[in-house]
Amino acid sequence: MQLGFLVDLHLCMGCKGCEIACKVENEVPLSTWRLRVKYVDVGTFPETKRTFTPLRCNHCENAPCERICPVSALHYIENGIVNIDKERCIGCAGCVMACPYGAIYIDPETQTADKCTYCAHRIASSMMPACVVACPVEANIFGDLDDPASNISMYIQDHRDVQVRKPEKGTNPHHFYVGAGQVNLNPLASQRIEGYNLFNKITTLPLGGHHE
Repeated sequence: MQLGFLVDLHLCMGCKGCEIACKVENEVPLSTWRLRVKYVDVGTFPETKRTFTPLRCNHCENAPCERICPVSALHYIENGIVNIDKERCIGCAGCVMACPYGAIYIDPETQTADKCTYCAHRIASSMMPACVVACPVEANIFGDLDDPASNISMYIQDHRDVQVRKPEKGTNPHHFYVGAGQVNLNPLASQRIEGYNLFNKITTLPLGGHHE
């Protein structure tokens, strides 16, 4: 079994329901996150569009965080999840620096590493991750990548625009996106025009006036 995750960005509406469900389920402290929905605005006013990208641990097959951990706090379990044992963690932050996706943080309360575990405790009880249950548009698709009849396997087979973040890192992530562009997956893709003033595009009208 190899569990994986897919987000259909055609469906995601940026409600942050998944982000809130994750915080509540896993008691994630304020100012930190296991799951974050990134907003990126693209275009030039008034022709603009806001895109949404949920970001979480990619549970890589070749995970640098697992390799670098000196006490094996980060480890694979039989279903392919990269899990974390907070009792073993010594808070060295090596995994934080090793992760190319910025998915690991140091818990300010326990001073140990933490990240998305696909809600491994829920999986062990045959339940879905909290973020999957909370999504009102079913944009989060979770399941066994080794099972060709699973929802996620069939979704990947039916869509040609399946992508992962930073494939050049060679981590073989098990977190996929459908409908993603460069602004979603590449932090350097979005640009801000230097010196551009939004208010240059706004016409000031006299009181009671109208715009033809």
